[in-house]
Amino acid sequence: MPASTHPNLPLAYKWALGDPYKTEMDANLVMLGAIVGLSVISRTLDTPPASPANGHRYIVGSAPTGAWAGQAGKIALWIDAAWVFFQPKTGWLAYIEDEAKLAAYTPTGWSAGIAI
Repeated sequence: MPASTHPNLPLAYKWALGDPYKTEMDANLVMLGAIVGLSVISRTLDTPPASPANGHRYIVGSAPTGAWAGQAGKIALWIDAAWVFFQPKTGWLAYIEDEAKLAAYTPTGWSAGIAI
């Protein structure tokens, strides 16, 4: 098991030499792939798309249903035939593709964004 969890992202690190870490490392890589250079298809959907492609990302809408229930405002990543969710932190930026805007996550949620 890792000795620490990163304070800004829930990434595991500081394994002792020889520790098994495949599961934690896979989770770290999935998270990094989801949020680094964050660009989402949309932030207004409340229902997951019927057939997302592997790697598609969304910001879950304000009244989510189905597999997204209870995940409002989070980043949803479709990977390996399942949804994985990430809670954004204040200051994270996301390009919203269907709006052509850059939005920031604030203490009150995602900003309206600015046109790019």
